[in-house]
Amino acid sequence: MHMSTENLTKRYAVKGGKKTVFHAVKDANIHIDTGETVGLLGDSGSGKTTLGMMLAGLLPPTSGAVIYKNSPLSYPYKGDIRRNIQILFQHPEISFNPALPIIRSMTEPYKLYDPPYLKEKLLADMETVGLYEEHLERYPAEMSGGELQRLALIRLLVLKPSMLVLDEPTSMLDVISQAQVINLLKEYQHDTGASFLLITHQQALASAVCDRIYNVKKGLFSQR
Repeated sequence: MHMSTENLTKRYAVKGGKKTVFHAVKDANIHIDTGETVGLLGDSGSGKTTLGMMLAGLLPPTSGAVIYKNSPLSYPYKGDIRRNIQILFQHPEISFNPALPIIRSMTEPYKLYDPPYLKEKLLADMETVGLYEEHLERYPAEMSGGELQRLALIRLLVLKPSMLVLDEPTSMLDVISQAQVINLLKEYQHDTGASFLLITHQQALASAVCDRIYNVKKGLFSQR
């Protein structure tokens, strides 16, 4: 098993009203095998993004555990764990420094983790999702949300993660760009054996790309 959770819970204190505690996620038990795509399907506010953030190491749980390759993880993630478990955010603009041209943001992973940098390889990867060298000189404000989402994915894959949390990865994309992104992810998964957690409210997308699906409602998770 590649990644799993054991009674993973995230709760918040509530001021006023009858309830004093709100459970964003309650006792979630899910598992993701190596090379598998697992979906979290639910409406906005159901708790699926909260669980994804906990798996990605960006939000510590109130209780329970995240298990990666048979070992419980501690927060914050560091070293190889931080590199191997990545998240693609629904709103990609938060992944780019608005004061820097795109090329500066796209080369950051090479500086942080020292994979070999070849501009030709970066451009070839970008072309698979319909983006080109001219985009590298632009600033984030000059790009559409869909363009930034595709760039964010290319930048993540440079790190060769073995676990990728995909939070509504196609919500900002047109039909052609959706197909490009899904094909890129499938190719990457085929080549590396990576595991994906797909967070979505789209039934059709989940059914098309996921091996298994968990339904999420009010912080509770049930497998279909």
